[in-house]
Amino acid sequence: MQASKMAVAVAIALIPTLVWTQDSKPKPPPQVPTSYSKVDITEPFQVTFDRMKAARPAIEKRQQDLLNQRYDLANRPAQGVTMFRGKPVQGGVRVKLPRGVTWQQLAALSPDEVKSRDLFPAGFLPLSHPNHPEGGMLFPQFHIDEILKQEQRDLNRFDLGFDLPDHILPEFPAPIFLTTHPEMGDVSKGQLLTIDNFYDIFNGLLNPKQIEGLRLLLTPFPQQQFNQTEDRRSARPSRGVTCFDCHSNGHTNGSMGRSSVRTR
Repeated sequence: MQASKMAVAVAIALIPTLVWTQDSKPKPPPQVPTSYSKVDITEPFQVTFDRMKAARPAIEKRQQDLLNQRYDLANRPAQGVTMFRGKPVQGGVRVKLPRGVTWQQLAALSPDEVKSRDLFPAGFLPLSHPNHPEGGMLFPQFHIDEILKQEQRDLNRFDLGFDLPDHILPEFPAPIFLTTHPEMGDVSKGQLLTIDNFYDIFNGLLNPKQIEGLRLLLTPFPQQQFNQTEDRRSARPSRGVTCFDCHSNGHTNGSMGRSSVRTR
């Protein structure tokens, strides 16, 4: 009997926190700035997939329009200048100037004049992510194809593709030279370094500490766009990405990092 009275008393004490009248609804908590995205899933993954895939063409067109407005991305190799493996180096200045202005005219102006006349070349401004609110890693297709071939790990995104043409990107895969063995030349032997081949390539060349560090740089780790959950941008659950997906063979392949803003 005493226990029942106690339960009733507890229930009555809780009533004010559980119910309210129309005149005294609790106010929603104030919105405060945050560096984090919401991670609660509010729709089936297939709905997210279909919605974002349908929006992809318009997003990519908007980015291409921005690139064409700022830059000359034509394939015009410089004569007689190539990268290590023979890929041509693109020649000429590729940033576009405002209409009717030459580089000589721009150079003759003071910084204040450039600012007041709004003549600063847009190509020198930070180049945003193709889908700035979404952000996330984007990889050139040649890198995606090689990783899929070697590791069966798919770095394709269903919502977005890479935006820069291959001919202005570094050669792939990049060579690797060891300061401890300059006589060996390119020790990668023309291969993209991955978790599948790094040991065969470097066993006997690196010490145990170095080869273990290299293993970590080639080990996939989950991140927001590539993981096993529904909060991802890969069609199938993913093992993740590696440090060397952006810095292939310790160089760069033009990949976009996790930040929503990049500079070039």
